[in-house]
Amino acid sequence: MSASNITSTHPAVFLLVGIPGLEHLHVWISIPFCFACILALLGNSTLLFIIQADASLHEPMYLFLAMLATIDLVLSSTTLPKMLAIFWFKDQEINVYACLVQMFFLHSFSIMESAVLLAMAFDRYVTICKPLHYTSVLTRPLITKIGMAAMTRAVTLMTPLPFLLRRFHYCRGPMIAHCYCEHMAVVRLACGDTRFNNIYGIAVAMFVVVLDLLFVILSYIFILRAVLQLASQEARYKAFGTCVSHKGAILSTYTPVVISSVMHRVARRAAPHVHILLAIFYLLFPPMVNPIIYGVKTKQIRDHVLSLFRKKAK
Repeated sequence: MSASNITSTHPAVFLLVGIPGLEHLHVWISIPFCFACILALLGNSTLLFIIQADASLHEPMYLFLAMLATIDLVLSSTTLPKMLAIFWFKDQEINVYACLVQMFFLHSFSIMESAVLLAMAFDRYVTICKPLHYTSVLTRPLITKIGMAAMTRAVTLMTPLPFLLRRFHYCRGPMIAHCYCEHMAVVRLACGDTRFNNIYGIAVAMFVVVLDLLFVILSYIFILRAVLQLASQEARYKAFGTCVSHKGAILSTYTPVVISSVMHRVARRAAPHVHILLAIFYLLFPPMVNPIIYGVKTKQIRDHVLSLFRKKAK
């Protein structure tokens, strides 16, 4: 094989198109994306600062929330800077290895986010169904093990992806029809048999989403049964109220996933930009709204934020 063929089939860089068909609107589209990025970075950084600064928030629920905020910060900072560079400066080039690293972080931390939401469901289950055993069950060592397990699962599942993609020849050109290095968008450029990559990607997604969501639903079935056994209506409302923030985070994370999955099957002939916009929405929406959900619905965090504003006002 000639040197020119090696270069063409193993490109040094990929070119991220952005949103195909909407290139002329990139600058305008970047405005809400930039706003979402600022909200996500400020909101999650504020959450981490408050939880770290207030010793009374060093409890299991808030430690899991700190994990979630950290993951959302990584997800936002992994993709949004390059996305905005494409929209504002037409900086489409991305080194092949940088692309694979971005893909690894993006998918790994998405899997970690799902695991942390499952851990938070377990926290709510113990709080409501086993309140007397809460401190003895959710100990610091257990929380550390849960965090390590979430990270280990994600890294184990995603480590094969970069190596699987490096073995391909990319004879369909270097143009990735996306704003970031999404696994299947890169696979579409490859020559040869990509069935294993397709099957592996679907299997991992199904394993993570279905399994985690199943355990979250089971947790809430047990929670609902325990709440309905409470004597007073006020106690029921109070018990349900402790789960509002978590249910909001679950909906903000899994609703875009379900919508995107349904659209891929129901609207296969839809314009490519429809699917890409949905993928970006799935990526940006949870990091943006999770701090708002927990900031508004969690009294301790809300009070801490208000006290910070009062100090600045003085």
